[in-house]
Parts: sequence; C-alpha cells; structure tokens
Amino acid sequence: MEEIESQISGRKHTPPKDFVCPITTLIFSDPVTLETGQTYERKAIQKWIERGNSTCPITHQKLQNVQLPKTNYVLKGLISSWKESTPRNDVFDESQFQNLENKNDDNTPRLISPKSVISRATTDGTINELRVVITDLCTLQVLEKAEMAVLRIERFWKEADTKVEIQNMLSKPPVINGFVEILFNSVDTRVLVTTVFLLSELGSRDSGVISTLTRVYSDVECIVSLFKKGLFEAVVLIYLLKPSISSFLQMDMANVLLNVVQKKEDEFLKMCVKPKAASVLLLGQIIASEDDGAVSEVVRSLISGKTIECVVRSLHSDWTDERIAAVRILLRCIQEDGKCRNMIADKAELAPVLESFLEADDRERFEIVQFLSELVKLNRRTFNDQILHIIKDEGTFSTMHTLLIYLQTALTDQCPVVAGLLLQLDLLAEPRKMSIYREEAIDNLISCLKNSASPPAQIAAAETLLALQGRFSYSGKPLVRKFLLKRAGVVLDKTDRSMWKEQLVGVSGDVQETTEEEKVAQEWEIKMAFVLVNHEVGLIFEALSEGLKSRYVEICSACFVTATWLLHMLTLLPDTGVQGAARVCLLKRFVSIFKSAKDAEDKALSMLALSSFIHDSDGLRDITIHVKDILKGLRKFKKSSTVAFEMLKVFSEGSESSVELWNHTELVQEDCSINGVVVSIVCCEDKIFSGHSDGMIKIWTCKGSILRLTHKIREHTKAVTSLTVLPSGNTLYSGSHDKTIRAWSIDKEDINCEEVYDVKDHVNNLLVANNISCFIPQGVGIKVNSWSGASKLLNPSKDVKCLALVNGRLYSGCKDNSIQEIDLATGTLTSIQNGARKLLAKANRVNVLQVHDGMIYAASSSIEGTTFKIWNASTYNLVQSVSLTSEVRAMAISSEFVYFGCKMGIVEVWCRNKVTRKETLQTSTNCKVVCMDVDDNEDVLVIGTSDGKIHVWGVN
Repeated sequence: MEEIESQISGRKHTPPKDFVCPITTLIFSDPVTLETGQTYERKAIQKWIERGNSTCPITHQKLQNVQLPKTNYVLKGLISSWKESTPRNDVFDESQFQNLENKNDDNTPRLISPKSVISRATTDGTINELRVVITDLCTLQVLEKAEMAVLRIERFWKEADTKVEIQNMLSKPPVINGFVEILFNSVDTRVLVTTVFLLSELGSRDSGVISTLTRVYSDVECIVSLFKKGLFEAVVLIYLLKPSISSFLQMDMANVLLNVVQKKEDEFLKMCVKPKAASVLLLGQIIASEDDGAVSEVVRSLISGKTIECVVRSLHSDWTDERIAAVRILLRCIQEDGKCRNMIADKAELAPVLESFLEADDRERFEIVQFLSELVKLNRRTFNDQILHIIKDEGTFSTMHTLLIYLQTALTDQCPVVAGLLLQLDLLAEPRKMSIYREEAIDNLISCLKNSASPPAQIAAAETLLALQGRFSYSGKPLVRKFLLKRAGVVLDKTDRSMWKEQLVGVSGDVQETTEEEKVAQEWEIKMAFVLVNHEVGLIFEALSEGLKSRYVEICSACFVTATWLLHMLTLLPDTGVQGAARVCLLKRFVSIFKSAKDAEDKALSMLALSSFIHDSDGLRDITIHVKDILKGLRKFKKSSTVAFEMLKVFSEGSESSVELWNHTELVQEDCSINGVVVSIVCCEDKIFSGHSDGMIKIWTCKGSILRLTHKIREHTKAVTSLTVLPSGNTLYSGSHDKTIRAWSIDKEDINCEEVYDVKDHVNNLLVANNISCFIPQGVGIKVNSWSGASKLLNPSKDVKCLALVNGRLYSGCKDNSIQEIDLATGTLTSIQNGARKLLAKANRVNVLQVHDGMIYAASSSIEGTTFKIWNASTYNLVQSVSLTSEVRAMAISSEFVYFGCKMGIVEVWCRNKVTRKETLQTSTNCKVVCMDVDDNEDVLVIGTSDGKIHVWGVN
C-alpha cells in the first residue's frame, strides 16, 4: 500500500495502476482479492468463473475456492480517498483510460491532456470500439466471439495511423493472456496465425509482452507445440521469447526450423521479423550449443537436404544478425562435411559478409574469419585465388587493414587463422620487399608455434602452416603430405591415387585445364614457400624444430610435414641463403626420424627432407657424417624412389671405400649337416625356407642374430632341389628328385601340403607362374606342366642348366654356353647367346642366370675361365662382360649388389651398377656355395653350402 499512497500524494490526478481492474481496465467499484493475490472487479471475475474457468486470469494458477471473498474495503477506501482529493476536472472518466502501462521517460504515468483528447476526437469511436472488442477477447465467454475479436483487432492494428495507443491497450497482461487462451483453444488456422502475428508485433515493440508470455511456461509450450504442428509463423514469436539453448534442444524444433528455412518468403505474412530469418537465427543458436551430438544431427540434416542452399542465401540478408547466424551455420556444415564447401563457395555472396565484420562482436568476427579461411580450401587453386580476390577487393572498407587491426587484438589461439588468411591475401600480388601485412602475419604464426604455454595456439599455427601449401582434396583436407610422398616416389595405394587424380583433374577432367591448374598451384606454392623461408633469415625452421619436439601429436605431425615441404622447396627456390639455418635446425632431427620411424610414409618424407641437404657442398658434408645411419633405409626405398636412388648414387660417388657405405656382417650360421647338403633356399618376409638333400624342408624365422627353427617337414623322399614362394607369400612350391612337385599353404602358425603333382621326372630349377610350372628334367629340354595335367617339352635340342621366368618369358642357360628366350604365349624362341661345340661340354656351360630390372645376368664357365655377362632384356644387346676369378655356382641379385657363390665357401660381392667387385665374404674353406637368396628388404643374405650349413648375413 505504500506504493499506492506514494502515487496518491505524488500525482493525485493519475489513478495508480492497482486501482484499475486488469479485466475491465476500469477503476474498481467492488474490488475482490483472490487467494493468488490478484485483485479483480467482482462482476468481471464472477463472469470469468461462471463460464467454467477455475484458474486465475493473470497467473493461471488453479483456484482452490471459486467462492468470491468479501470486498477489499481497504483498497476501496483508498480509491475513495483518492477521488475526493483529486479535483474532478483532473479525473478522467473511466472510458478515457487507454493504457495503464504507458509511462513517461521518468517512469511516471503519462496523462492524456484535454487538448490531446480534443485532437483525437475523430478516433474516439474507433478506440471505444476496440475496447469493446478487447473485452470480448478477455472474457472469452464464447470461443467464436473471441476468435472474431482477434480478427477485428488485427484490422484495427493494420488500419491505425499510429500504433502507439493500440499497442498500449493490447500490451496489458489481461489482453496478452486472452491471446494465449485463443492459442490454447482455437483450431481455426487463420485465427491462430493472426494471434501469433499480433503477439509478435506487440512483443517486438514492448518487452513487457515477452515477460508476460514467459511468466507461465505452459504458454511457451503451447506456442512451440503450434509451431511444430505447422503454424510456421510462430517461429517469429519463439525467437522473440528467446528461450535458452538447452530449451531449444529439449523442444526438438530443429527439423521444423529446417522446413521453414526452405519456404519462400511470400508463403508467410509480412511480420516484424521474417520467419525464415527467425529460423536461421534460432538454428544459429542451436549450432552454438555445446551439445555436439545434437548439433551434429542438425548439421547432417542441413547437409543432406537442400536447406544449406537456403541458408547460403541468408548471407546477403539486410539484417546483420541473420548474416552472422548463416555464417555460423555454414561454417559448422563445412567442419562436419568438407565437401559442401564447394557449393557454398559457388553460391555465396561475400560482400555482405565482409560488411558484417565491423558490426560483429569478437566471437562473431572470428567465425567470419574461420568461414572465409575454409572457403579458400577448394580442390582447385584457381578457384581459391578467385575467392581471395573477392575477399580482398569487395566491401566498402579495406579487408586487409581490418584483418591487421583484428589480428593485433585477437585471442592467442585465434591469431594463426587470422594470420593465415591475411598472408594469403597479401600473396595475391607479387611478393614485395616489404609488407606490413606479411611481416605481421608470419611473425604471429611463428610466435604462436613457439608458444608452448598455449597448446591450442600451437596446434592452430601448425595446422595453418600446413594448409598454406595450397593443395586440397575435394573435402578440403590438405594434400601436402600426399603430394610430398609423390615427389619422394612412394607408390600410393588405390585410395590415395583416386584422391590425387581428383585433385589434379578437378571437375572437368580436361587435360589442358589440368595442366593450367597445376601451373597455378606450383606458382602459389613457390611464392608461399619463398616468403616463409626468407622471413627473418629462416626463423621458421627454428620454430618447426621446436614443434617437432612437442608432446602433442597434432603439433609434431603438422610440423614434420611442413618442415619436409619447406626443405624440399629449398631445392626449387633460388638461393635464399637460409640453407645453413635449415641445416642447423633440422638435419639431425630428420636423420633421427628417418632412422627410427616405423611408419613407411614418415620414413619416406624424412628421406625427401634429407635429400634437400645433398644439393650444396656444406649440406653434403654435414649429412655424410650421418651416412651410416641412413643407408639401410635408403636401400629399402631404392626400388620405388628415385630420391633414394639419387642419394645412394651421390654417397657412392663421394666415397673412396665401399666399407664406408656397405657393411656385410655374418649374423648367424646353423649346422644342418645331418640332413645333407643345403640344396635350395629362399626368403619370404621374416621366414627362411631351406631344402635339403635328404628330402627335408625346414622353416626358420630370423630376428637379429637368432635363427629359430619353427617347422620340419619330410614328405619328399629325395633331395628338395627347388623352392619358390608366390608373390602373395601364402603358397610355397617345392620340387624334388622324387619326381613330384608339392604345393604348401603358409600361414602364421603352420604349413600344410595342399597338392602333390606327379611329374614323372626329376625336378631341377622349378619356376611357377599362373597355372603352370617350368623345370629342368633329368634329360634335355625344359618341361612345362599345367596344373590340370597337360605337359610339353620345350627346347628339346638343348641340355639346359639354369632357368629364369619373367612376365611370361622363359630364359634358359644351357651347357653349350647358349642362352635362349621363349615366349610361352606364342612359343617363339629367340637366341640371345649362341652355343659353342666343345669336346668337353661340362667345361663350357652357363651355370647361373637371372633377370632383374630389365637386364639379363648370366655367369658361364669354360676352360678359359668364368665370364659374367649382362644383356638388355628388351634389345638383347650385350651391355657388359667381365672375367671372374672363381667358378660361380650360385647367384643372388639386389638393387645394389650381385652376389656370386663360389668354391671354397667364398661369396663375391659386386656393385651391380658399376660391375666392380667390392667385397669378399668367407663362409668356410672346405665347401661350395650351393644356393643363395636376398630378402625383400635387401638387408638379409642367406646362403646354403655343400657342408650342410645355413649362413645368414646382415647388409647394413
């Protein structure tokens, strides 16, 4: 009552709001106060209860007692005192009160002066009529009458010259509650849409309306329920109600919001906020939620339908808030599925987005920068450059200057993304000697990468640097790692090949366009690498070196690839004078990675990085110190990588002694003399298979200096002369003098005989390909058998000593010193070396023959001595011929060496390229080397001797 008394003593001619009934809007005559604390005119509340209502009109609380209490005489007395103390001329007639909530700037009730009443005389009839309609709405005695009242109120609203008076009348809680009752009870779509329209119009102008609506949760639930049932205009009212994000997610409104976004604007009423705009704004709030599961579901729905295209159109909305919400949504879509960035980049208008930057808050500005940064990760460099030009040139202000100012105030972990975009914009022009934008951007990237106190900033800087190379997959992933592997000569798997082809060919697949695209990509890469390595004389290498030591995998991995890229680019750039800085910071680190890396790709990338140091004298000098640490790894890559081949070539040419580069060490020997001579031997993965003269087959595993016997098999009854493993590594074939060929299945735990083929002849030098076997029988010629049982004899005029089979061509070395090639598909026979008739045939024969990398290698013995010859397998031209001092009985070839097994247990090691002897290995002094093989990695040489021993040598 103190407030009432204060108002009485203050402005006696203005009735306090507590003197007025909220239903009739008239001064109380017979006030009654209900149990809820709300006071009403007795007749008005009586009518409310008589028509079946059992709740308080204002609070919606259930009334426990519908019997009205006695008159509130205290309040009635105060009203009488107020009337007596107020001059009659200053007291408005009850019909003159328009809106008790209408206040002056000083929060005092605003009076309507007599002068203003006169000026409004022409509208009094309308206002009085509206008051009657409002009474119909608030009493809600008949639903149809109340619905008609809503439609009439809409007409008043739209026809009014000024909406202030009507707004004041309609914004009172009883009227708002009347509208809500319509939403609860009406089923007429037109009435419901009109009600939502009016509430939205009122709520957008008066926050008190929103307070009234949100006071009772069931009111909000009703509005949301109508929206989910298809009353899409209600989205505007929901937006104005500003429910919490958690409420949004609980209400499960996302799918309906997506439907509204796809609608055309002309499908809705013209409202204070466009329904589509309200939906985009609400979706933006959902996207900002920390509930990743719910957000991901919404984003997937956005991407799967065509809603995302409708959101893109919101980027050029007149309303800044809608544009920023669209940016947030589209950024999250790109992060969820990078493939959608291509459509967004194609349809987005970026000028309005740039205009929003100055009006946005700090969080929104970073979202805009992230969005723009993601748009320039398309799979075509020409498209990225076009978008960068738009970002740089469109808009009414300087984008680069704005980004520079923002960069200086941005949060630490946001700086790398801002700096990355700024640097790309700067590089659109030819690199200048001095650019404040470039200097500031690179300084930020380096300082963030070195900032160990902020791992998020380090990660952002490392990932930004990785993307600056400028090549991306269709989904926006940086291709720099795959690109470097390709330059290192590493064979990519099918998935990688398809992604690489997609990146290079682009959309059209036109070869000329692909060439132009690659040219643009190369120009960008060179410019970017040039400015990065030249900044502060190679300061970036120091930062990358520190990043390589990080305990965070993301930082270490990204720095590793970026450092590899920049070191490789030093070989393509003009002399920048930073090679020394790069060498000091990274050489030892990459030697360590190359030596210890388990992953083949990491090993290949570190090899590519190390190759950059051999191109200048100082670098070659420093890397040669570590040559023994990297040689083994280089040999593994030599078959597949020209980089490894070139490095080995440089090291070989720069070395005076082979011992400095190659070292053969006997790891272990095993005495198997109980099984006779070791007649055949072959390596496959980590297994060694040996065949013995008593018919025994043994399987070994070799790890370091330990040779462990895992299986012993004696199914052949005579010497196992030949062992061959198919490329798959799952099948072993053995040939024996017991006139059988056996096929064995191999798995990790066991070996089993699957087939036995009776070939009715001694089997020597067995070779297997596709569905046939080839071997040397006891007599003349070459026996070719199919697994179905068919058999034929080739080259029957020759007494064959050794065989080789490559790509359907069978090569034979004969006892008359001749060498032939037979095309198994056509039966064509070609003579590579003609034979010579000698009285002592055994003294003039080809003992061993192999085909390796398109070359034919053969060692022959004669009375004059042993001769080693090399032919070109394509042209049959003799490439080289040298004399050997020992008679050769076995031969093995690797990418680097030719091994000759001789009498007296000697193995001569020859350089395959230079055809010069490098080393002699001594197994024992009273035996012959019978068989040899090199494992797939070329770091193990296995030897079988006539005294029944197996020798394992390590190549390092």
